[in-house]
Amino acid sequence: MGGGAVTRLITCDADVAEGAAWLAAREPRFAQALEQIGPLPLRLTGDGFDALLGKIVSQQVSVASARAIWGRAQAAGLTTPAAVRAADDAALRSVGFSRPKMKYARALAAADIDYAALRDASDAQVIETLTAVPGIGVWTAQVYAMFSLGRADVFAPGDLALQEAARMLFALNARPTPAALARMAEDWSPWRAVAARLLFTYYRSEKNREGLS
Repeated sequence: MGGGAVTRLITCDADVAEGAAWLAAREPRFAQALEQIGPLPLRLTGDGFDALLGKIVSQQVSVASARAIWGRAQAAGLTTPAAVRAADDAALRSVGFSRPKMKYARALAAADIDYAALRDASDAQVIETLTAVPGIGVWTAQVYAMFSLGRADVFAPGDLALQEAARMLFALNARPTPAALARMAEDWSPWRAVAARLLFTYYRSEKNREGLS
């Protein structure tokens, strides 16, 4: 994720399919996984303050909990910078924000990020801008770049599901460290974000298989 201009974007299913075909031709294990899991999901969400706040909400909680908290925040209208700035602790707590997430939500609201400008920023600039906000780590910034901005060559090696999927698919003795997975992912450029989609989908497939056995 070096500096420079924006390169390839993922905007539609055809882009994901192109990346998947490239990965399958390069890595036989990816080809085998795709035979098992089928077409990969687009997984694009919107960008902007609410998208990033939603990712903060989802940190360190289950998917079900994140959806419940976010649903309450939306119902209460607490998904804009102005609303978050105006809300007191009681209002944020009532929808499920923990004390740290109150702090992070307010920091994001105060950051006044130019989200439209991020669309034209380099991958490195996106990560740098977002991680300057308290509560937004590299993982959150990478996920935003992949799924809100559609960056084709961003990866999140610190993600535990990606690490575990790589362990299973590549028959590794142990879950790779973030640094080790980042090195592996260098071979998947310029489609690292499609590799992430593949690994996420493979991980869910394997976990579902385990649940049925």
